[in-house]
Amino acid sequence: MERQVPPVSVAADPKAAGSPPPVGAAAPYYPSPGPATQGYPPPGYTVPGNAPAAYNAPPYPTAGYGTPAYAPARANGLTLPPGVELAGVGRRIGAWFLGILLCTVTLGIGYLIWGLVLWGQGQTPAQKVLGMRCWKLDTGRPATWGTMALREIIGYIVQGLLSIITELISFIMMLTRSDRRCMTDLIAGTIVVYDPNKVLAQ
Repeated sequence: MERQVPPVSVAADPKAAGSPPPVGAAAPYYPSPGPATQGYPPPGYTVPGNAPAAYNAPPYPTAGYGTPAYAPARANGLTLPPGVELAGVGRRIGAWFLGILLCTVTLGIGYLIWGLVLWGQGQTPAQKVLGMRCWKLDTGRPATWGTMALREIIGYIVQGLLSIITELISFIMMLTRSDRRCMTDLIAGTIVVYDPNKVLAQ
């Protein structure tokens, strides 16, 4: 007669069965992310489609290694290159008086020749001395020679049509407008900026 061996019962997984582990058994180990990995999935983890934004956001700016992410400066609603600012009222008035002085010293003809050369850089002689430059709003670049010719010739002809009246109106516009544009700037589509570090000359 064969001897029957009683069946050996295998205990179910205590965690799956909802019961505590047996006395003396080691508790299961569940690693927790350290401070360096919080907010990011561990290696080999597949991010689900409905993952929170912390999993999908890049940890660093994406401007490229060694390339600083520069943001253009904003002044009075105008987007300007970094290091460039809108020329103030005092500097604009100083450029007007300096232009008269330079024109007198150079006997007019020297100032004219100097100006024709500087127009290609978006400057007048007085603006060159004071570190200013004309900036074209629609292109986002310094004014070209043609734009400067429009500003300095046609603009001043229109500004001087009624002599002191239109001159005064243009001056009041420069004082009161947030972008400091006078009548000649409106005709040429320019603003006058202060470029102390010569960023626009590069």
